[in-house]
Amino acid sequence: MAAGGSYSIVEYFGGDGGHRCGYCKHENGNFSHGMWSHTMTVQDYQDLIDRGWRRSGKYVYKPTMSKTCCPQYTIRCHALNFHPSKTHKKTLKKVNRFLSRGEMPVERHDEGHEDSLGEIMDSAHEEGVQPPRQDPLKIDHSEVQDISTSPDTDTTNSAAPTTPREDAAPAPEEKTPTVTPKPGKGADPSRPLGRKAKDIRKERRLQKEQQKQQEAESSSVNPVPSKSSSNQPKSLEEFITESLPNDPLHRLEVRLVRSKPPSPQFKASFDASYQVYKLYQMAIHKDPPDKPTESQFKRFLCDSPLEAEMAPDGPEVGYGSFHQQYWLDGRIVAVGVLDILPSCVSSVYLYYHPDFSSLSLGTYSALREIAFTRQLQQQSPKLAYYYLGFYVHSCPKMRYKGQYQPSDLLCPETYTWVSIERCIPRLEISAYSRLSENAHEGDACALKELGRVLVLHRRTVMPYAAYARKRKGSNDEKEVEQYASLLGQTCAERILLYRA
Repeated sequence: MAAGGSYSIVEYFGGDGGHRCGYCKHENGNFSHGMWSHTMTVQDYQDLIDRGWRRSGKYVYKPTMSKTCCPQYTIRCHALNFHPSKTHKKTLKKVNRFLSRGEMPVERHDEGHEDSLGEIMDSAHEEGVQPPRQDPLKIDHSEVQDISTSPDTDTTNSAAPTTPREDAAPAPEEKTPTVTPKPGKGADPSRPLGRKAKDIRKERRLQKEQQKQQEAESSSVNPVPSKSSSNQPKSLEEFITESLPNDPLHRLEVRLVRSKPPSPQFKASFDASYQVYKLYQMAIHKDPPDKPTESQFKRFLCDSPLEAEMAPDGPEVGYGSFHQQYWLDGRIVAVGVLDILPSCVSSVYLYYHPDFSSLSLGTYSALREIAFTRQLQQQSPKLAYYYLGFYVHSCPKMRYKGQYQPSDLLCPETYTWVSIERCIPRLEISAYSRLSENAHEGDACALKELGRVLVLHRRTVMPYAAYARKRKGSNDEKEVEQYASLLGQTCAERILLYRA
């Protein structure tokens, strides 16, 4: 549970069947476990991606590494220690020549991350994952009961008054007859409904935070080059702004807009952003015109389970889901979809106008996102990593992510980070490999007590042990155990598993 009293709430889908692989095109070789996240705190999602999970819209999935045809390893770059390679420098110079003098390269040359979200589009979207039919989470925070203090809590009298929580699922609305209150009793129907002082304070605080965010968003994404001493190599920020005159032929502006909840700037630019996405999907991924619909765009790149959160030690723009828009001469030409989390900036997707494909905008946007991560780290010291999604060594097209160094891959058995240089020899031998070299190391958060896993049942938060006693004859123990093993003990004791 987050510091503000919020819970993450998920429904587990399992993951026994194979699906089409977006990398090797095997028809049923792609295996993963998935869950629908109705709402999620940024710390819970940070901990999940550090266990190999990844989101696509509100769908959160984890490849079954030892079984899937193309194992996908979570990769992170050490943003503070990053130095651009020769290829990266060429890309930055190419973009700057275009901005300065209008030089547009003829050849298309983009080893950047235009395909970095192929893993999402193929593993989740193409399976036709849809939201649960019934949304149990039109959340009425004041009605949720919490009896989760101990797995041995007695739940025989679940109607007893308990401490209300600020996030969880309500009961469906029931139709009740309209009753006129007797004089002197009940609410006056001619006056507006009374509101709790706590709710009013919370709303005011959110309004202030949103105002601060909007002020921070407009100025938070342009890198400020720091002067390198004469005997040190140029910084990434210096390469980004190098050779740009005061009056370039083309003007590029990078804007960060919050996508969830949608900021006014996001709403105002929504249609222009969607049109770029549609053109990109048709030209780069060869989608038929009727596939990249507006509803699909909203579902996969605008919807997010992550709660917007401000923290005293966090970045000025706050945590949550954002679109980083690249405006060229007043129009959107590219958009990077990002999650800003307690320890990292996580790249979700990148799409751009096909007319500018020769500028290597995939590489360029990744470099700008690394620079952005470094900028946020100055405000929030622990936010020091840039996550590029999944590294797929068995797919040569996806190996470019390993060029953003120094970087680490996540061991699929111990969930510890291992330098990519030490991983490559193992992956050359086998597509799936335990990356940790310590034979005695295990999963530090392995499931030990199933009874302590938190569930949400009938608007009541309870440990699984209490739920199992309450639901005598329940046969979901294997499913809950599988779910909790994938999350690990720590996350399973914080995230609520919805039980109908």
